Amino acid sequence: MLNQRRKVTIIGVQMDLGADRRGVDMGPSAIRVASLNDRLRQLGYEIHDAGNIGVRNAEMMPIHDPHAKYLPEIAAACEKLAGEVERALDAGTVPVILGGDHSIAIGTVSGLAAYHRQRDQRVGVIWFDAHGDMNTPETSPSGNIHGMPFAAILGHGAGELTNIGGFAPKVHPDDCVLIGVRSVDSEEAVALRSSGVRIFTIREIDERGMSGIMDEAMWLASRRTAGFHVTMDMDFVDPAFAPGVGTPVPGGPTYRESHLAMEKIADSGRMLSFELTEVNPVLDISNRTAELGVELILSALGKKII
Repeated sequence: MLNQRRKVTIIGVQMDLGADRRGVDMGPSAIRVASLNDRLRQLGYEIHDAGNIGVRNAEMMPIHDPHAKYLPEIAAACEKLAGEVERALDAGTVPVILGGDHSIAIGTVSGLAAYHRQRDQRVGVIWFDAHGDMNTPETSPSGNIHGMPFAAILGHGAGELTNIGGFAPKVHPDDCVLIGVRSVDSEEAVALRSSGVRIFTIREIDERGMSGIMDEAMWLASRRTAGFHVTMDMDFVDPAFAPGVGTPVPGGPTYRESHLAMEKIADSGRMLSFELTEVNPVLDISNRTAELGVELILSALGKKII
């Protein structure tokens, strides 16, 4: 699909309400500073940068529900993002979404699913993350919504999030995979096991290798669908290579394993949209995490060694 559509729409989301640690709202700027647009042009893409979806900062607002912090504001931003994603798809482009914390995936997948639902098509999701993101307000120990987006797109959790676009769920669990998980809350683990999502823990990556994992993941996410969305939380990568994240977890995939995963996605031709989240410049070292994020986006969009 990417070989036929050499157009990209870049959408930034200045969201840091979904997490306790501040600064991830600057992620879109850090990624653009790492020359994303110019490097995509060098790769042969026509670029439309739609700018950023702004989000009010936490100091402006009270927390109404400690079990789902800033729920109205996050839901409103995800509604806007869903609309932007639909417009990008209507224009025949590949949406590339820059976060912001991972709560924005609710908006991205909602827009993608709505576009294909109108065409009687399902979409798959490949979710790269050190965490499960399968909490709900009832199970979350923190109330942070960046730990809930996977559950929300499967139809679980607050209605303000699950019903964006007027329908739920957004995806079927047997069209979804989670790759790289290695830090899960106790009640979340129960939800993950019963979710129907194919989960590749870091142990399975160690035992089988990234190449075989990706072959199975892409088959699962595309066998009944129009293609798949890729959402990358940068804490998927080992913090030795991506230090600028709010919730780093040691023992993640290496630089080369991460690139291999993206390169195989590009080879498949089945990616419909791409999302990069949780780049926090406040916690980074010389913009290394954003630089790596740009490299991974380029690999997913077809950049090769030769």
